[in-house]
Amino acid sequence: MTKPKVFVSRIIPAAGLDQVKAHCEVDLWTERMPPPYEVLTERVRGVDGLLCLLTDRIDPALMDAAGPQLKVISQMAVGYDNIHIPAAAERGIPVGHTPGVLTEATADLTFALLLAAARRIVEGVNYIKAGKWETWEPETLLGADLAGAKLGIIGYGRIGRAVAKRASGFDMNLIAYDPTISAEDAARLGITLVELDTLLAESDFVTVHTPLTAETRHLINHDTLHKMKRSAILINTARGPIVDPGALYDALKAGTIAYAALDVTEPEPIAADHPLLSLPNLTIVPHIGSASVRTRNQMAEIAAANLLAGLRGKPLPHQVPNR
Repeated sequence: MTKPKVFVSRIIPAAGLDQVKAHCEVDLWTERMPPPYEVLTERVRGVDGLLCLLTDRIDPALMDAAGPQLKVISQMAVGYDNIHIPAAAERGIPVGHTPGVLTEATADLTFALLLAAARRIVEGVNYIKAGKWETWEPETLLGADLAGAKLGIIGYGRIGRAVAKRASGFDMNLIAYDPTISAEDAARLGITLVELDTLLAESDFVTVHTPLTAETRHLINHDTLHKMKRSAILINTARGPIVDPGALYDALKAGTIAYAALDVTEPEPIAADHPLLSLPNLTIVPHIGSASVRTRNQMAEIAAANLLAGLRGKPLPHQVPNR
């Protein structure tokens, strides 16, 4: 029996890739950098399935280039803003993603960034490397306390709730903004819902966990940053374009807010000479929210399971809604 043809746009953990290889004829992109759009368009011609990453633009033209035999698109990520979902739905192509399994790892990194920003860890490391540590001083690198501080959570989905669980262990006071949650659901989840302006004005720490949509693009901008406390710390482990990078640079440079820590950026990856990287009160890490061994293995397994189910004409275990 002829195996289905699939294109896998990057080397993924063996936990998933071995499953795909066992059941499919695999064309695997082995370069470190993602395939250019033109190359991706050529490599998907005639395939039955596509396993891709957030770095791949999957638009209507690419789907048409693949051909009418394309049965499934499986993405190894929870987000899918790089995929044109309405076009896939029009062509009857189910799209899979990997929700749930990266919740704990991303919440861990969010809190790691929050702690690092609060206690100015990266500044401390750079302080030593610059040869400035000559004695103990009472007012050197003073940071922010967590106990009793107010944490504002923008987006109270799985990851937002997991961050809240960690924050409660540090005796932080919690509020959230999420227009998709009803007052009844908020009461059931034990969270105080507020309007965005209230969250920004009251929070000592603001952490972003909302999907990237037309409504949330540059949600954090010049206006919203100026509504925050001057002592506030901003964390973003969701999507880079939710935060306007120019506005963030101006706010950090002027002291409009005290500090920011990002796992995601706009653009991504961020250039080494980007103005943001010149700021001492900003920490950026390279999109490693889900970068634990267990989590990435589980993501690869789910991506493989979605791909194989679609190739067999079965419902995907984790399918993106057709909208």
